[in-house]
Amino acid sequence: MRIQALPTQLINQIAAGEVVERPASVVKELVENCFDAGAGQIHIDIEQGGMRQIKIRDNGCGIDKDDLALALSRHATSKIASLQDLEQVLSMGFRGEALPSISSVARLTLISRTAGADCAWQVSADGSEKNFDPRPDPHPPGTTVEVRDLFYNTPARRKFLKTEKTEFAHIESLIRKLALSRFDIGFALQHNQREVLNLKPAASLAQQEKRVAAICGSGFTENAVHIDFAASGLRLRGWVGLPTFSRSQPDMQFFYVNGRLIRDRLVAHAVKQAYQDVLYHGRQPVFVLYLELEPALVDVNAHPAKTEVRFREGRMVHDFLFQALHRSLAEQRPGQPPVIEVVAPAEAGPVAATSPPRQIPLPMTAVLPAPASPRHPAAVGYRQDTAGTVAQRYDQQIKNYSKLYSETEAAQPAGEQAMPPLGFALAHIHSIYILAETANGVILVDAHAAHERITYERLKQQHQQRSMVSQPLLLPLKIAVTAAEADLAEQEQAFFMEIGFELNRSGPETLLLRATPALLAKTDVDQLLRDMLADMLAIGFSRRAEEKINAILAKMACHGAVRAQRKLSLEEMNALLRKMEQTERIGQCNHGRPTWVALSHQDLDRFFMRGQ
Repeated sequence: MRIQALPTQLINQIAAGEVVERPASVVKELVENCFDAGAGQIHIDIEQGGMRQIKIRDNGCGIDKDDLALALSRHATSKIASLQDLEQVLSMGFRGEALPSISSVARLTLISRTAGADCAWQVSADGSEKNFDPRPDPHPPGTTVEVRDLFYNTPARRKFLKTEKTEFAHIESLIRKLALSRFDIGFALQHNQREVLNLKPAASLAQQEKRVAAICGSGFTENAVHIDFAASGLRLRGWVGLPTFSRSQPDMQFFYVNGRLIRDRLVAHAVKQAYQDVLYHGRQPVFVLYLELEPALVDVNAHPAKTEVRFREGRMVHDFLFQALHRSLAEQRPGQPPVIEVVAPAEAGPVAATSPPRQIPLPMTAVLPAPASPRHPAAVGYRQDTAGTVAQRYDQQIKNYSKLYSETEAAQPAGEQAMPPLGFALAHIHSIYILAETANGVILVDAHAAHERITYERLKQQHQQRSMVSQPLLLPLKIAVTAAEADLAEQEQAFFMEIGFELNRSGPETLLLRATPALLAKTDVDQLLRDMLADMLAIGFSRRAEEKINAILAKMACHGAVRAQRKLSLEEMNALLRKMEQTERIGQCNHGRPTWVALSHQDLDRFFMRGQ
């Protein structure tokens, strides 16, 4: 056949195949148009899962009467006018193909009114981009788009739609995600004349957290940390779930770039790395995060549905995300707010990282001073002692403990605020769990798990102080790779040297390894290097060497931690509690299991039905 121009209707239906997958796709395009129109309130009315009707109304800026025909024409838009605009897109939509694509597979009616117009104007479309005849309408300022009988003229595609319940579930899930992207907008969702969602605009942080709780559940906000981290022209804010609050599926992971919900493997990799040290195997983290950066640094035109993006400086974005999340999780210590900033690791002396594992003694005298009386201060309040009230016995504990604080803090009156976050130990239950009383209730600590995390963090800090120590190989190791991997290894020779690998190219598809990090001397380094090179070709970098070293340090920490069935004294238990309060990522052991749990006064009262 000869080359020929396609009819407009067919062009629009081809585009519809990319843009309109199901009713939820239509809702997405239309709601994002409401965002770009500056709407403060959006009403979404759905019938029969969107197959019969999708009606979306906003109170945005509206469309001029003379522009209505263009709005329903392919590649006509008010959002970009030049290549420079395309490279710095801030609007949600910009291609100008959604409305004509939708109208080619459904019956579409557009009603709009600008703020200064005498009335609204209504037009209908069938995808042909012809015969537009605007008619006056009493519609208030803003826009309404009504889409009826989706895929009425393409029955083959209609057959691929699921049940009404399933299709509406996709729409509801979409609206929840979009509502998380714009706290300044109110959303009202109805299905078959029944209200499903009614979200008011949320200006303050408390109101925003209330909306997050309405969408993700109160359990998420109760187990999440709010972060706000900025560096190098990038800003990351939002909520990250604690590692102990995780899910089996990645169904509660929302990541927005300049307000646009996206899926990106670079982002996913950074998040996975940040949680690697604290998340139980096979579990998925939960988060609602917003990344803000210059529009020119991200290409949002990489996917027809605009759900994928490309970062101009992918490595910088990855490292920024990793550091922000890594530090926010690390700083979750008992009784302390998160410190959202990148800090250098604490100073520590050198450690013989390759020494055989041993049980590291608990630092008792260095952490907890000797008691002033023959009885340990933590035990004073828990005997059958009639010398004073509970408050007086607390005071005795705090006076002894205040020696650990600065003179300024020690000079403060004894009271609840001076109580250490994890309180004082009461007993070692079954020689496994530490029971401690706090100002707000009680806690239970898995002594082995907690000591394991403390030891692991200390080993990591000491190893970082020494940097990567290389160990020369007796005989160089030849590693067969692809030509592309060999080129990359040659280009990144300085990087490999920095992390302890002495790696040279000895042929078109051959590398020669002369030295390896000391901690990895007994591992399968040739496979590790191949995996690292594959990562670097795919996403530009690799942390596999660091992960491998951390895994070895974690194993050392596990062997060095205090064992179950070893009876601990009150001094040892309190020393462990104080160390926990100073240790990063103390909420989880090296395997991602929780190290401690808390029961408040309210929890205890509820168990025993007090006050009911």
